[in-house]
Amino acid sequence: MALNANHAFEDLDGVKCTIIEKNCEPGRVSFLKALLEYNGMTVVIVKSPPPKVAAKPAAPAAEGAPVPPPPPPAPETFTIGVTDVSFSPINAIFNRELKTPEGTIVTPAYWKQEDFKSRPDNWYWK
Repeated sequence: MALNANHAFEDLDGVKCTIIEKNCEPGRVSFLKALLEYNGMTVVIVKSPPPKVAAKPAAPAAEGAPVPPPPPPAPETFTIGVTDVSFSPINAIFNRELKTPEGTIVTPAYWKQEDFKSRPDNWYWK
């Protein structure tokens, strides 16, 4: 059990892992996998279970009424974890422990894939 919500861990494919992110799209998975493996982590990726859909009670259909189409299938998402259970992604980012493949420091904007130009000389609260 995690000490707080920021450091969650669970078993992924039978391996105890720190959870990095849940319900990630394939593009996000490839970005985080490459970044974490570059920083020496062993990454475990498993398919996330489909979201639970609340069953609505079936209303009686009027005769001749069109049948509503079924809902679209849920997108395929994944859970990403690393085997180092002492690793905390939040602490690693703000302690400037992670590096990009270009050799610069990973910033919160880089982690969120908002800005790919790292500015390590700027403080985060500017």
